[in-house]
Amino acid sequence: MLNSNPDISGFAATITSWQKVHGRQHLPWQGTQDPYRIWLSEIMLQQTQVATVIGYYQRFLARFPDIQTLAHASQDEVMPYWAGLGYYARARNLHRCAQVICQDWGGQFPLNSQDIATLPGIGRSTAAAIAAFSVQERSPIMDGNVKRVFTRYFGIEGITSERATEQVLWRTAEAVLDAAPPGLDMTAYTQGLMDLGSQCCTRSRPGCEVCPLLQHCYARIHARQHELPTPRKKKTSPERQCRMLVARNADHILLEQQVSPGIWGGLWSLPRYDSDEDLQAACCRWGSHDAPAQRMAGMVHVFTHFRLHIEPWYVVNNTLQLAEPAPAQRWVALDELRNTALPAPVRKILEGLFPASFA
Repeated sequence: MLNSNPDISGFAATITSWQKVHGRQHLPWQGTQDPYRIWLSEIMLQQTQVATVIGYYQRFLARFPDIQTLAHASQDEVMPYWAGLGYYARARNLHRCAQVICQDWGGQFPLNSQDIATLPGIGRSTAAAIAAFSVQERSPIMDGNVKRVFTRYFGIEGITSERATEQVLWRTAEAVLDAAPPGLDMTAYTQGLMDLGSQCCTRSRPGCEVCPLLQHCYARIHARQHELPTPRKKKTSPERQCRMLVARNADHILLEQQVSPGIWGGLWSLPRYDSDEDLQAACCRWGSHDAPAQRMAGMVHVFTHFRLHIEPWYVVNNTLQLAEPAPAQRWVALDELRNTALPAPVRKILEGLFPASFA
């Protein structure tokens, strides 16, 4: 169902005016037209809160200040600056995209959304946001926050991830821009949609009383704020288990690089074992008769599609010479752990054991 009386002609202008007064103005990636910096922020902000991204964004730019520096770096150099941010395919695509731009675009970031959308890891909405912020291109975006604003204001039913609903949302977004004033400030409008969805039209407890769209909002008028967007049926997350081994030799820890592509592709994890037999064999190989393996407190790490139960074990062998580990494994000094690309749960385990290494 669509709102039978939406104020489509004033929608974009209203959001633009609201953003300039109430929206976010001082984020580190605002106030620039550099598509490299805009692109980096847009990729980092996918599935990640602004407060989390700020520090990562600043550290990443300090190490990779331009697209050429990123393209010429190795993946092993890039991954430590993404470790802990999650969704690691984003980092691999970011690196690959920089290489493609240097190889195929002369090192110059393309400036129209159609060209941008051909690059690795960049979809239609992200491409439109980059073009809007860098060159004021008049193209609609459609992320999770925007979907929430549109479904509530226009009364759009249906699961927003399903193709039919997405098509309605995109057509509506295009119609909004067609009806907007010719001189619309695309930076303020695009940022305003994001800000409104994250600050006012929130998933729970939306601030309808201070929303600039309240007068014509379908969901508010019909008291359906908690029914739109149409909720998906909740699925039970599968439960998985693994054992991880913290093998310490003097001031070194054994780590294993994860295969790409993969959830932790390119990162350095503690060796994982699916069976008690494999774990026992590893404990015998790397442990000491004088210091038997110790089982540590277990932990649960939640991914998008499953929950991973981790059972860590700790062995120490200070008399063992640093034997040649298996392929993709290496001994890492404790004082190097802080700058190593570790998955979040692995970092948490090691921080608990060796807090001084991460200080």
